[in-house]
Amino acid sequence: QVQLVESGGGLVQPGGSLRLSCAASGTIRSINAMGWYRQAPGKERELVAMFTSSGSTNYAGSAKGRFTISRDNAKRTVDLQMNSLNPEDTAVYYCNARIVTTDYRLANYWGEGTLVTVSS
Repeated sequence: QVQLVESGGGLVQPGGSLRLSCAASGTIRSINAMGWYRQAPGKERELVAMFTSSGSTNYAGSAKGRFTISRDNAKRTVDLQMNSLNPEDTAVYYCNARIVTTDYRLANYWGEGTLVTVSS
C-alpha cells in the first residue's frame, strides 16, 4: 500500500504564512508527479501546485507569486510554502501523487487532507 500523509495546516490571519508538508511511504517504486490540490466549501477540488512527470512545476493562477512548491526526492516529500494568505485560500488541502508501485502499477493517490483556515 501507499500512504500520503499531510501536515502543517491550521488557522492563520490574513497576510500570514503556512507551510504544508506531505510524505509518501509504502510500496513505491517511483513517483511520477506530486503536488497539492485544495477544495473550498461548496467548490470543486482544484490544482494548487504540482511537480509534473517531467519535473517542471505547474501552479494555479491564484498561487503564482504567493505559493512555492518544493520537494525532496530522497525523502519522498513535497512541501507547499504559502505566503500572503487571504480568506479565499481557506480550504482543505490534499496531497496528490501519481506513483508506480513495486509491482509496476501506476495509480493516483490522495492524502486525507489538511485544513487551512485564513481568518482574523
